Amino acid sequence: MTITAISADSHVTEPGDCYLPYIDPAFRDRAPVAITHDVMGAAMSVDNGKSVIPYGMVAAAGRPWDQIGPFLHVDWDELHPGGWDPKARLAEQDRDGVGVEVLYPSVGMLLCNHPDADYKHACFDAYNHWLADFTSVAPNRLLGIGQTALRSVEEGIADLEAIKAHGLRGVMLPGFAACHDEGDYDDPRWDPLWRAAVELDLPVSFHILTGSGNLGDGQFRGPKINSFLGIIRGCQDIIGTLIFGRVFDRVPELKVVCVEADAGWVPHWMYRADHAVERHRNWLGAGDLVRKPSEYVREHVYVTFQDDSVAFQTAHLMNHERLLWASDHPHSDSTFPNSQAVLATQTAHLTDDVRDDILWRNTSKLYGLGV
Repeated sequence: MTITAISADSHVTEPGDCYLPYIDPAFRDRAPVAITHDVMGAAMSVDNGKSVIPYGMVAAAGRPWDQIGPFLHVDWDELHPGGWDPKARLAEQDRDGVGVEVLYPSVGMLLCNHPDADYKHACFDAYNHWLADFTSVAPNRLLGIGQTALRSVEEGIADLEAIKAHGLRGVMLPGFAACHDEGDYDDPRWDPLWRAAVELDLPVSFHILTGSGNLGDGQFRGPKINSFLGIIRGCQDIIGTLIFGRVFDRVPELKVVCVEADAGWVPHWMYRADHAVERHRNWLGAGDLVRKPSEYVREHVYVTFQDDSVAFQTAHLMNHERLLWASDHPHSDSTFPNSQAVLATQTAHLTDDVRDDILWRNTSKLYGLGV
């Protein structure tokens, strides 16, 4: 039996002609370009080689664990063509039993951490043009999420309007806005941006690995693998910033998606946040919150996850209507091409209604698919 599924978080792998045809001419000589690296093979060179992104590592869906690594040579013809070819992407969806995908960038994720705000803006504007072309092939199966660098509140609103005009379905914000003068995301000066997102019906997404300061400028304690466990912290911090900064009180219609940070931790986070307000608001503040932190999470915060079995087992401890399953194709954490087997096992204990909510109905409602 094929389980109906929509992936709330999948990715393109930007091709060599993603940026060049659209980028501001002032940045054309620095645009990300495809290369064949001596060690990595298929790769993208960013900003004239200041960073190189190994596509064999990025697009490793379905590869065994011993063939995943940043320094393994992978040729272009070994990659999933659906990363840049929309018709091939539809075939890959069919193979995995996925009817629709919400599409995020790959190179664009790491560009969020680039120090040059003007360069980021030029790249994101070019990417949004390319993505609009990609998704136009099947706009009800390929749902594009645009990007903005947020050099200012006003420009951010203009970017949202352009993203909507492109036919894209949501917006991915960097973990930290390029414009630090406007304060963090809980500063009231950002409220017009949140209101614009609501008015344009563009859900706001925060993806892991898009805020370079989330782990103390890349530092971590212990063996290297320990760093992997801290990846979700950036999204958690943003959720807390929005809740304790009263953003949802000021903009009560705002919807925020926490992307690829798993979901099994959410019940404990809600408990911990409620406890902080209940016992420590005297010295930590937030005593004037209108509701408990857990109530804000239950209403405003959506979370995507792939094979996080804890999330399925604890769905009753959360608002399951805010849980969004994702395949993460073609990234290395993807369940592709075995999504059907994974879902059959991990959702066996759920009622049909709860299972369908998590696997497709919640995402369909969020992005207005009407199915």
